Amino acid sequence: MAFKIIVCAKQVPDTNEITIDFEKGTLKRDGVPSIMNPDDANALEEALRIKDMYPNVHITVITMGPPQAKSILMEALAMGADDAVLACDKALGGSDTWATSNALAAAIEKLDGGYDLILAGRQAIDGDTAQVGPQLAEKLGIPQVTYVKELNLNSNMKNITVKRALEDGYELVKVKTPCILTATKELNTPRLMSIRGIFEACKKDTIQWNAKDLNVDVDQEVGLKASHTNVFRSFTPMPKGKGILIEADTPKESVQKLLIYLKGKHECNVIRSK
Repeated sequence: MAFKIIVCAKQVPDTNEITIDFEKGTLKRDGVPSIMNPDDANALEEALRIKDMYPNVHITVITMGPPQAKSILMEALAMGADDAVLACDKALGGSDTWATSNALAAAIEKLDGGYDLILAGRQAIDGDTAQVGPQLAEKLGIPQVTYVKELNLNSNMKNITVKRALEDGYELVKVKTPCILTATKELNTPRLMSIRGIFEACKKDTIQWNAKDLNVDVDQEVGLKASHTNVFRSFTPMPKGKGILIEADTPKESVQKLLIYLKGKHECNVIRSK
């Protein structure tokens, strides 16, 4: 019997080339190249590594988005995923994290054969909320571990030990399948698509479901109407002041120079305030 892994991925704008519409307070997406969310790529890579290690592993990648989001599904198939599902409907547009997790949960529950493990990225670079993964786990009623930087699946395919990143270290967590794990960039380095993989991906069909297929309430569960949060304002933070470089032959001398600099700066501020 196959060990089934579901990977949740999102198409996001390349933030290296994005700008902000200050009048509308939104991101300008027109003309901006789209990519697979980096943390989601790490989640997919970990699924592929498990598939490399164990036989009978089946990987399905799911995304919610406009028709062009199919491109990241083709990329996932070319990397080695087995199936791909696109939840695509205008009624799903404008969904916040709560509504998005409703749609994804419905898509996952619609899949035949269930699942053993769900992998997703820690957060998306266009929203940085890190909420969809945990919300999805709650709606599916399964355990969750976030910020995963290392993962070890036992050969019995039932027990998983993960190293969870914290601000000041890490913690080891043991969890049983089925469960959901959210990946950080430290987990691995995503592989590139292979030429053979690209050709094989072109032969596969992407499953596409609309809101009716998912059997979700477009007024109460998904879309803009069902979203309880909205973006108040988007802006570019002011650049920080330019730093200074203190050159010295010894640590003691560098500290002395730093103290002289800070004292002079403080005295200047006092004079200005007067």
